[in-house]
Amino acid sequence: MHKKYSWALALLLAGCQLTQPETSSTTTEPTNSPAETATTKTTTPVSVDTPDTQPAPKVLTPQEQEDVWQRIAMQLEMEIPDNAKVDYYRKWYIKHPHHLKTVSERAKPFLYLITEEIEARELPLELALLPIVESSFDAFAYSHGSAAGLWQFVPATGKAFGLDQTYWYDGRRDVTASTQAALDYLTQLNNRFDGNWNHAIAAYNSGGGRVSSAIRKNRKAGKPIDFFSLDLPKETSGYVPKLLALADILANKEKYGVDIPPIPNQPALELVDPNEQLDLAIAAKYAGISVKELQSYNPAYNQWATAPDGPQTLLLPIGSLDQFRTELEQNRGKGMRLVRYKVKSGDSLSVIAQRHQTTTKVIRSANGLNNNNIRAGQYLLVPTSTKDESTYALSASNRLAKTQSTSRGNYKVTHTVKSGDSLWTIARANKVSHQSLAKWNGMGPRDTLRVGQELVIWKNASDGAIIRTVFYSVRSGDTISGIAQRFKVRTSDVVKWNDLQNQKYLKPGQKLKLYVDVTKTSA
Repeated sequence: MHKKYSWALALLLAGCQLTQPETSSTTTEPTNSPAETATTKTTTPVSVDTPDTQPAPKVLTPQEQEDVWQRIAMQLEMEIPDNAKVDYYRKWYIKHPHHLKTVSERAKPFLYLITEEIEARELPLELALLPIVESSFDAFAYSHGSAAGLWQFVPATGKAFGLDQTYWYDGRRDVTASTQAALDYLTQLNNRFDGNWNHAIAAYNSGGGRVSSAIRKNRKAGKPIDFFSLDLPKETSGYVPKLLALADILANKEKYGVDIPPIPNQPALELVDPNEQLDLAIAAKYAGISVKELQSYNPAYNQWATAPDGPQTLLLPIGSLDQFRTELEQNRGKGMRLVRYKVKSGDSLSVIAQRHQTTTKVIRSANGLNNNNIRAGQYLLVPTSTKDESTYALSASNRLAKTQSTSRGNYKVTHTVKSGDSLWTIARANKVSHQSLAKWNGMGPRDTLRVGQELVIWKNASDGAIIRTVFYSVRSGDTISGIAQRFKVRTSDVVKWNDLQNQKYLKPGQKLKLYVDVTKTSA
């Protein structure tokens, strides 16, 4: 069992040692025989003023530790029960030391500020370990339930606790804002469950209503209502044991032989509000760091800039603050690039916005427009990024492209979402699971689709197949079904591989991409 402020007892004992005279006329442990006792009583006392007397070493408080993990470990207070599930997860973490090393590396920029906030609220320091259970401290984590960020807020709960989710910004991935929201939510749950942190933490995972229902059910049946006696979903029944196992390992690293890389017990980042929208490439230049590093500290920004109407705050390395503030003031108002764009026939604000990776609202605001009406020949000022899109490596679009390009099979096809499509119907038509389809496209299985959205579908060749990509030039008289028959593939696949859904006829010279099993055809 770990008790909060156990370090205070150590301080008290150290103080007692300093105030007691160093004499053997009284013994702290029983001796083995009367003769030994008599001998001890005749020993000459040693003066406390003897120059050889060494003061007891100073016992450091949690806040004085060099390692944030040790700062947390000294203040853990939740009871660690002798429980099979706790034991299971404890063994898992011990057998997978690389996982905790990865977690520590990810947590390095953020753990200090999270710990500070938990201490300021006088909450259990076990809560600092929740992002390990929730997201493995991956600020860009996105789960099967559409939860995002270190604290894995689902959209509705995030909005309920003030985390905006817009085209530009997702507060669920904002480390400072989501930490505040998570601790607000956990405090609310703890009050609901009368100070029982096991119940509160379980409710954070599966909802307060579900935990309350399980408690009522046990009370009605005359059963205990402690967490380990409740009938909860499988994920939740393992959620609290994971946290307790982590707490036990952190408090007893030497005992379990676990090495968790230390994190300096000092601030690494500071929150700055520039009070204007900034292109992230320009902000990074002000701070003297790379765009990718800036984005890694500020994962909430989906696009190439901070949000036009806020938030615009940035977490920056402590060592970059002075340079950033100086550059910002010297270039006040120059943190965005405006492109003068001449409207062409057929243009709409939405088309122009998509082309420049911005929104119609931003273009309207930049040009003082009250509506979306524009005319050919009109000039618009369009805020746009100063760098090529690839510069913003961790933007939402680039993260999605990386996810979709990760190989999951022998070959990849693209599906453009049509009205009435769902992940389930697309998956069934392509003989894959809807869970896999969602994962391949950086989504959750229950996420909704939008018309025109492009999904990647990974296919596996049948046993013994050798798949090669063939580019076929359409000849006069060719049909889709005829080409499919010649290469021993399905007509529907030819259509999907080449986005031919809305094309009635093939044109001579048109290039088609085919994924062909060369063991079945010599064409």
